[in-house]
Amino acid sequence: MSSSDDTLVDVHAHICDADFDRDREMVLARARRAGVGAVVAVGENLSDARKNLDLAAIDPFLKPAAGLYPTYLDLDETEAMVAFIRTHRNRLVAIGEVGLDYWAVKEEAGKALQRKIFRRFIELSRELQLPLNVHSRSAGRHAVALLRESGAQRVQMHAFDGNAVSARPGVEAGYFFSIPPSVVRSRQKQKLVRQLPLACLLAESDSPVLGPEPGQRNEPANIALVIRAIASIKAITEETVRDAVSQNTRQLYGRLL
Repeated sequence: MSSSDDTLVDVHAHICDADFDRDREMVLARARRAGVGAVVAVGENLSDARKNLDLAAIDPFLKPAAGLYPTYLDLDETEAMVAFIRTHRNRLVAIGEVGLDYWAVKEEAGKALQRKIFRRFIELSRELQLPLNVHSRSAGRHAVALLRESGAQRVQMHAFDGNAVSARPGVEAGYFFSIPPSVVRSRQKQKLVRQLPLACLLAESDSPVLGPEPGQRNEPANIALVIRAIASIKAITEETVRDAVSQNTRQLYGRLL
């Protein structure tokens, strides 16, 4: 991270996505001009993880993460990802994205396997002292409960789609909640921002999705819109939000960025 105290970090972006292959350098240049100091490049599988490392080797502005998206219900793939993360632990800033998805996986057997895999990554996070970048679609309350009972300590709940009541145990455990640009059009995200303390909020793009306009490609520069939206919702200055979000990011990621 830059030495500046108010550097903004996009803490969750799929910058390895093929949607960016044609103009990735221009996208990252726009992010820099928008005041973004770094982008946490998350992945969904081993191919993404390798690509993130390659991209970060070319441009250190990108901070690579590696994880297995929760719809990959395969223990062999899980162990392959665990081995990859262990091998490259010194180059990775987070394990992610990992977690639960009860919207995509509705059968109880599949949910049970998801939980087993998620616990594996939580154990790895504790072992390697790497933050968890967590997906929890339609499973926010369950994901927070599992994280707490498994002793997870460094946690980012990405694009949390639950309410403040289901988020509260995570707040109490010291977890952070990253807000995407879709906050400008999502009443659920607006209510979450209104009710959660500023001290637990981060900014993410989730590029190329969850942008300010539905159906349009999102990119890291749009986290400036997140700062503006949080300030408006909480009736405080953008500078106050920027300072707090930057401090929260340092608290979770520290020297890794």
